[in-house]
Amino acid sequence: MEKKIAALKAGDAAEGFFLLKQADGKTGSNGKRYLDLIVADDSGEMGSKLWDCKNGEEEIYIQHSLVKIRGKVDEWQGRLQLKVEKIRLALPEDNVKLADFVPSAPIEAETMLTELKAAIAAIGQEDIRRLVTHLVGQFEAQLIYYPAAKQNHHSIRSGLLYHVLTMLTMAQKVAEVYPLLNKDLLTAGVILHDLAKIEEMDAGELGLVNAYTIEGEMLGHIVQGIKLVDRAAEATGANPEVAMVLQHMILSHHYEPEFGSPKRPMVPEAEILHYLDLMDARMYDMGKVLSGVEAGQLTEKVWLLHNRRLYKTEFDKK
Repeated sequence: MEKKIAALKAGDAAEGFFLLKQADGKTGSNGKRYLDLIVADDSGEMGSKLWDCKNGEEEIYIQHSLVKIRGKVDEWQGRLQLKVEKIRLALPEDNVKLADFVPSAPIEAETMLTELKAAIAAIGQEDIRRLVTHLVGQFEAQLIYYPAAKQNHHSIRSGLLYHVLTMLTMAQKVAEVYPLLNKDLLTAGVILHDLAKIEEMDAGELGLVNAYTIEGEMLGHIVQGIKLVDRAAEATGANPEVAMVLQHMILSHHYEPEFGSPKRPMVPEAEILHYLDLMDARMYDMGKVLSGVEAGQLTEKVWLLHNRRLYKTEFDKK
């Protein structure tokens, strides 16, 4: 039986059909060409290498194609990697569909969109509600399928919507604990903080990112998000302070300058937004890694989590 990517371990043989999420031709230190690949199925993704590729193979194996691969899993610099021994494009007679290999959010997108609209309708402050309604309406069609990233956390179909809904659930609970927080601002900040990723990345309806847009590369979703709020505030006649605080929340949600935030949070809602974002990303990444490990075992080192190994407790045994 073919193993899913999430179940593969160092030393395992791997054979089956995979989605090529990324395929780049590169030159090694020995002067030989190789393909640097990211392969995926509906359980996750893994970096892969096809060494000493032949002339023309770079043009054959392009991103978002389906391929059949035989290879072996090894570990390189603390990360699992698939060494490709044989590879070919999927054929019509293989009867495999691209959609079956695309990881998706565990909740139907339409259900999540309904919940998002209910959260917006519950915003009491009129200027905030109008501004958020305006922006979500502008991107409603894309929210159905957009991922939250090209790689890393929530890089799945409908991942952006799933990320926002999970954060909204946490935000409601945190607001009950800390009456200091303005629920309307926090709700709006959660909904808007990553909305500009729709303009930062070019993704199709399968939730696969083709590339970053030119503006996305040059500005990034934080600056793009500030621009969106500025235009929406003008279109809806929102109070200037409302627009400024929402822009500040977007600007500061990465917290550190090296991660793209030139200002740290200066209002409580921005501080909480940062930690909700970080918490959801970490829990998603940890859950993804631990899903492929037996209870009582350690994972491989996880680069995304500062090269840590995780332990799956016996309490998780089912």
